[in-house]
Amino acid sequence: MTRSPVDGVRVLAFDTFGTVTDWFTGISGAVRATIPGLDAGAFAREWRRRYGPILARVESGEIGWRRLDDLQTETLHEVADQFGVALTEAASTSLVRAWRTIPGWPDAAPGIRRLKGRFVVCALSNGTVALLTDMARHNGFDWDFVGGSDLWGHYKPARETYCGLAALFEVEPAEVMMVATHQGDLDAARSFGLRTAFVERPLEWGGEEKDDTGSADNDVHATDLCDLADQLGC
Repeated sequence: MTRSPVDGVRVLAFDTFGTVTDWFTGISGAVRATIPGLDAGAFAREWRRRYGPILARVESGEIGWRRLDDLQTETLHEVADQFGVALTEAASTSLVRAWRTIPGWPDAAPGIRRLKGRFVVCALSNGTVALLTDMARHNGFDWDFVGGSDLWGHYKPARETYCGLAALFEVEPAEVMMVATHQGDLDAARSFGLRTAFVERPLEWGGEEKDDTGSADNDVHATDLCDLADQLGC
């Protein structure tokens, strides 16, 4: 008998930036409002591109643990220098905090509510608990639990994040399914024993080409969170 993609799964853990929220629209809009006359889309993309590398520097031990807001502030000023922009402290703070109010994809809040009827649903993100709580309140994300990086003192794709969540819920890693639009996140989760669901987000980069083919190793491939709910029988 063929195994269901959710056999034994009790917890769904969601990536947030890109998977449930449209960071490009939110951040490019904040940049446009804060720095008029700039190519806001190009600025937002460059800022986002610096996200992964600085987290990797923390996980490698090159730099010490810092909250995501602090890391985002550092990379923001790097990008501002690249674009020839001098940011005031108030402008910098406003742009960094804009990540807390980026809009959810239209299917995200209703999809999460449907999935919550059958599974424990939680954020598993590199944002802090405070950031993710603000994001959830802004968008109506009905999480059972908010898994922020400050709970583990680590950033994905570190083992401590994925397995730390499983340990908190007193379940085995295989009873957790990671839901993300970034294949690298899912590959890491799978390497630590989690199940995986890929969600397409072709507009994540504001129309800039994104590979949404996913991997045949994923347990589920969904076009959005409502499609994921359909596939998981919710």
